[in-house]
Amino acid sequence: MTYVEVDEARGMSGLRLVLTAGVPGPWGEAAKGVFHVKKIPYVPVRQSGGMPNEALLEWTGFDNAPQAVFDDEPARIGWSDILFLAERLEPTPSLIPADPRERAFMFGLLHEIGSEMGFAWCRRLQLLHPILARAGDAAPAPIARLANKYGYSAEQAAVADRRVVEILTLLSDTLKQQRERGSDFFVGSALSAMDIYWAAFAAMVAPLPAEQCAMDDFLRAGYTLTDDAGLAAADPILLEHRDRIYRDHLALPLDF
Repeated sequence: MTYVEVDEARGMSGLRLVLTAGVPGPWGEAAKGVFHVKKIPYVPVRQSGGMPNEALLEWTGFDNAPQAVFDDEPARIGWSDILFLAERLEPTPSLIPADPRERAFMFGLLHEIGSEMGFAWCRRLQLLHPILARAGDAAPAPIARLANKYGYSAEQAAVADRRVVEILTLLSDTLKQQRERGSDFFVGSALSAMDIYWAAFAAMVAPLPAEQCAMDDFLRAGYTLTDDAGLAAADPILLEHRDRIYRDHLALPLDF
């Protein structure tokens, strides 16, 4: 993927998607997946993970990724804001169920994996905990920035351990129940945003193989779930679902 720099992106129109360069971050990969399925073109804009990103902050008011910026509209930084922007730009295929009960259930699941203290947030706390437990105030600046962003504390890391188990159990049970109903999807009988988001977020259980997703060894190790309770809660159906969604609907991480 070829990224443009922030200064160049500011002068462009259309859709620009700010992404952490060279890292298959779950929120960024999920946003890419939504635009890919809807065939919405975008310009990828470089953000450097854990860095100050002053030019980006000056442009949009935020230094994180992903961010979706369309024309002169304010930047969308939340997963739901990016999803609704995609639905507006290209209504078909819709990734939000028309049925209100299915829609509410889908957004509940998305909240459990993508929002504050959801699955990915808690996995970040688990990744940070051993580093900060050793380094304390001497942690490198990028790690310290991430710790501040995710509200790290030893107490929150303990909460994260519990929530990861709860959420993986919920997701495993949901897919099993759906399979019993004859559905291959998280909600209803069609692809939804939840299927795309989980495909991306499942990297924080086990990343795709190196030949499918090149990652720094340190980052790959951090993304890989090793907690015994978490692994017990992660039924194989979760990664089977991830693999099928990539095979049938998405391009590989970092390739699009």
